[in-house]
Amino acid sequence: MKTTKELLNFWEDQMKLSHTSSNYFFRKSPSHYHMMLLVMNAYKSDENLTVEELKTKLFKTSRPKSALMINEACEKGFFILEKTSNDQRKKFIKPTGSFMKEFEDYLKRLREISI
Repeated sequence: MKTTKELLNFWEDQMKLSHTSSNYFFRKSPSHYHMMLLVMNAYKSDENLTVEELKTKLFKTSRPKSALMINEACEKGFFILEKTSNDQRKKFIKPTGSFMKEFEDYLKRLREISI
C-alpha cells in the first residue's frame, strides 16, 4: 500500500512539471514513450542509433509521423542529431545532456519508490 501511495505521489509530482520538462512530451502517446526508451537504450548500450533505424523500430507509427516526433524532440532540446564522418546523409540520434540528467533523476526516483 505504501508503494502505491508513493507511486501516485511521484506521478502527481511529475505531472506538475509537465510543461517545464520532457514529462509531457514523452507521455503524449505510447509511441513518444517508446521513442524515448529506444534512444536511451541505445545511448546506455553505447550503440549508434540512426534516425532511419529509429523510424523503423517505432511500432504502429508511420515513417512521416516518426519523423515529426523526432524533429519535435530535437527542437525541444531532448535529442540532438550527429552526422557521421563516413556518410553525411546518415545521422545518429543522441540524448542531450540536460535530458540525460532528467532521465536519470526520473529513474532514481522510481528506484527509491520500489525499494
